[in-house]
Amino acid sequence: MIVVDRIAKAFGTHVVLDDFSLTVDKGEVICIIGPSGSGKSTALRCINGLESYDRGTITIDGTRVDRGDPSIHAIHSETGMVFQRFNLFPHRSAIENVMEGPVYVKRLARAEAHAKAKALLEKVGLATQIDAYPDKLSGGQQQRVAIARALAMQPKVMLFDEPTSALDPELVGEVLKVMLTLAREGMTMIVVTHEIGFAAEVADRVLFLDHGHILEQGPPEAILRNPQHERTRDFLQRVLRPGA
Repeated sequence: MIVVDRIAKAFGTHVVLDDFSLTVDKGEVICIIGPSGSGKSTALRCINGLESYDRGTITIDGTRVDRGDPSIHAIHSETGMVFQRFNLFPHRSAIENVMEGPVYVKRLARAEAHAKAKALLEKVGLATQIDAYPDKLSGGQQQRVAIARALAMQPKVMLFDEPTSALDPELVGEVLKVMLTLAREGMTMIVVTHEIGFAAEVADRVLFLDHGHILEQGPPEAILRNPQHERTRDFLQRVLRPGA
C-alpha cells in the first residue's frame, strides 16, 4: 500500500530524514517511536504530500506522491491525517466539521454527507455531541471529531501524528480506543506515538527513528521488550520511567 524508498529531507543545512525507507502492506499498522526532532512528523508529512522531499520516491497504492503534481489532490483525499492539534473549524459544529470534506471536495449531496457524518460521529462515541461546537468539547472529544473528519473522506490510509500528545492524561484512553477499533477493522495505519502500551497492543511493526534514520524495527515484542540498539534502550527507559 505504501512504499517509501530512500527519501531524504533537509531544512537548510539541517538533515531531517536520510535514506528513510519503509513499506506498509494493506491493513498493516506501523508505530513509529523516537525522540523529539528525530524526523517522525516530517516523515508523515512527506508521505501525505504536505511536505516536499529532496530525494527518493514515495508511492501510495501505486501512485507517486509528488507535492507539485496535480495528482497530489487525489493522494490527500485518500490519505487521512490526524495531527497533534485538532484543527477543527471553530465556527462549525462537530457534524459540520465532518461533512466539510465530502461536501466541498467530493461533491457529495448534503443529505448523504450528513447521514454519513452522523454515523461516523456515532462510531467514535459522539452520538450526543453532533451539534456541539469545538469550544464546548473536551480535547479528547475534539480529537475524535478530527478522526471522524478524516474517515469521512473514506481514506485508504490513516496517518496519526502523536494524536494524544496535546491531551490531558485522562482523555488519552478515549482516543486510543477509537484508533484500536480502526486497527482491528483492518485500516492501514502509520502512527507516530509515545504511547508505548498502545504500540505494544496494536502495532504489527514498531520502528525506532533517531536523527532521520531507522535504527531498528520489528514486532513490538522484540523492539519494546528486547531492543538491540543502545539508543533504543535508552529512549524506552526514559519514556517508560520519566525522569530516569
